[in-house]
Amino acid sequence: MAGLTASFRSAGLDVTVSTEGEPQQLTPAADLTAFRIVQEALTNVTKHAAAKTARVRLAYSHDRLTLTVADDGGALRSAPPTPQVPGGFGLVGMRERAQSVGGRLRAGPGPGGGFEVRTELPLGEAALARETALAIRSRPSVKPPSAARPSST
Repeated sequence: MAGLTASFRSAGLDVTVSTEGEPQQLTPAADLTAFRIVQEALTNVTKHAAAKTARVRLAYSHDRLTLTVADDGGALRSAPPTPQVPGGFGLVGMRERAQSVGGRLRAGPGPGGGFEVRTELPLGEAALARETALAIRSRPSVKPPSAARPSST
């Protein structure tokens, strides 16, 4: 996450990161999901808001990570992108990513102004069980070899 936020800082966006609770290990899919959501949310801040600052908050509880990316309330330059392509970018893509690991995402005006993306991702046994079930379901089915022998004609 440090490299990601540093790249936005070098582009002129003042990004602060805070952590609450005891950090916990995420599953590989949830870790990638969290990274991509932060990346897309910060990209949207730089593209669509006149914001000068953004805050990334990681709040760990016993069963979930609540990830919040909020800007300082700069004026909206244009509507945030919402492509209709499955797995695409923008708000739709972030929501799909969160749902793919059993999480949820809310995006809209922040409580103190600006724009906020808030994601809840499962931690612990529930997250691991979901990823295991998805991995099993996504395996290609292997059919047993046919008992028929080739004809000798």
